[in-house]
Amino acid sequence: MPDHELEYVTIGKILKPQGVRGEVKILPLTDFPERFAGMEKVLLDLDGRWATYGVEKVAALGRFIVMKLAGVNDMDAAAALRNALLKVTRAELAPLPAGHYYIFDLIGLDVYTVTGRHLGQIKDVLQTGANDVYVVAGNSPRDLLIPALKQVVLSIDRAAGKVVVELPAGLED
Repeated sequence: MPDHELEYVTIGKILKPQGVRGEVKILPLTDFPERFAGMEKVLLDLDGRWATYGVEKVAALGRFIVMKLAGVNDMDAAAALRNALLKVTRAELAPLPAGHYYIFDLIGLDVYTVTGRHLGQIKDVLQTGANDVYVVAGNSPRDLLIPALKQVVLSIDRAAGKVVVELPAGLED
């Protein structure tokens, strides 16, 4: 296992062999599936066993990726990689525009109102299509759902672990 496992991010999962020549079918777990086309090597995590493979060929197949890995030359070798997770380092992540964040960077941040009241921590981000919704676990029995809109989420400070919000009418206690 690589040092500092938490510094790695999953970008895909091998589903099954694709054909008989050792290619694998991958489910992309990234908003940037085009990133696979330029990969020269890939780090795989299969139940805690980590290995790096050279990438010989990449092709899109609908919403999936087909990849040929160096040394994986038949269906049995490809099948042995079923459910392996493709990982990259944080440094290899695609850069985001200003004001945009990876979901995993938001999980665990403390959420405060503009008056300084602690509402809880972000435990999940729902992607609704119109806008994301932060799921905040706090002191109440039910989670607080906060729309990730500029007029609601006033600031995000990852270094301080803090999000400041101005709750819309109806969400305030």
